[in-house]
Amino acid sequence: MNSATAADPADLAARFADAVRGDAAAWDERGELPAGVRRALARDGLLGADLPPRYGGLGAAPERLGEVCARLGGVCGSLRALVTVQGMVGAALLRWGTAGQRERWLPALARGELTAAFAATEAEAGSDLGAVATAVERDGDTYTVSGEKRWITFGEVADVFLVLGRTGGRPAAVLVEADRHGVRREPVRGQLGLRAAQLAHVRFDTVRVPPQNVVAPPGFGLSHVVGTALDHGRFTVAWGCVGMAEACLRAAAEHAVRRAQGGVVLAEHQQVRSLLGRAVVESRAARELCLRAARLRAAGDPDAIAETVAAKYAAARAATSVAGSAVQVLGAAGCAPDSLVGRCYRDAKVMEIIEGSAQVSELLIADHLLRAHGHRAGRRPEREGDHR
Repeated sequence: MNSATAADPADLAARFADAVRGDAAAWDERGELPAGVRRALARDGLLGADLPPRYGGLGAAPERLGEVCARLGGVCGSLRALVTVQGMVGAALLRWGTAGQRERWLPALARGELTAAFAATEAEAGSDLGAVATAVERDGDTYTVSGEKRWITFGEVADVFLVLGRTGGRPAAVLVEADRHGVRREPVRGQLGLRAAQLAHVRFDTVRVPPQNVVAPPGFGLSHVVGTALDHGRFTVAWGCVGMAEACLRAAAEHAVRRAQGGVVLAEHQQVRSLLGRAVVESRAARELCLRAARLRAAGDPDAIAETVAAKYAAARAATSVAGSAVQVLGAAGCAPDSLVGRCYRDAKVMEIIEGSAQVSELLIADHLLRAHGHRAGRRPEREGDHR
């Protein structure tokens, strides 16, 4: 068991964030999260924050996991992204993996001995993951994996990929170690946000893996394995966005009370106050929705998945809006290469796209609402006078 298990994971994350705060801009500029930082996160137990202690995790409840991501997200989106992708793969294995898979992979993920990546997106399969074309085929006593995945977070340095593909026409999820023959990576540089998250396009050229690497039976790969991973990802992204919004709000308020213009501090200008007032409401509302999602997850409530979608949707919008307002308040300083609020602004826009775009989220949220009122997809609308 990690020696950090007695400490509050959120406090551990806050101390870690404070220690690396001055380095985040350089990571963003270099496009790299140093290996030493990944190891340090693991030493503090933060890569397995919500995994059970028996697998080397801290056993953090949903709210504490959320606070971990908020603390890290307020300093560096890529730092939070590492916790997210490690957690996505860990959550999928914890829920759907065999006992052998859990014993083999989860302790290594929690200890940071392995860096995981979630490989689902393809050139023609983004929001619609049911359209993936990667082939997972049985070949004697092994499986082969063939296809190309795009925009894989930490794909450049990952030791193992959780890959979504198809076998016999059915969705399948399979673990592929990066050192297997036929795995090829193409690093991505200069993207809008998460520049230190070492994204890569990854090609699998008839990569052979043993049957023990297949997670859950064919047909369960998307709805169950990937569904669990995405739900975990949305939750941690949502909290990371809360951290970004709160960090940007603090930076804007601190600048407003210090910076004078025309002999008057910015805090006395009504337009600045309006920006800050809206930002306060947006960031607090996002936090409350994330707390609601955390409570429902802790209670095992079936509405937790839908409420997590709503929290992620609201928090990503809040992070983008608040970061944009902070850049406006800071002016030229907000546009500087080492600006926290400028980096958050770029990262936040990416959050409105990944783990379910804003537009897809709106449809899911509306569907949950309408189902609660008796609507079923494809149902013939009632005509006036049909009511009994």
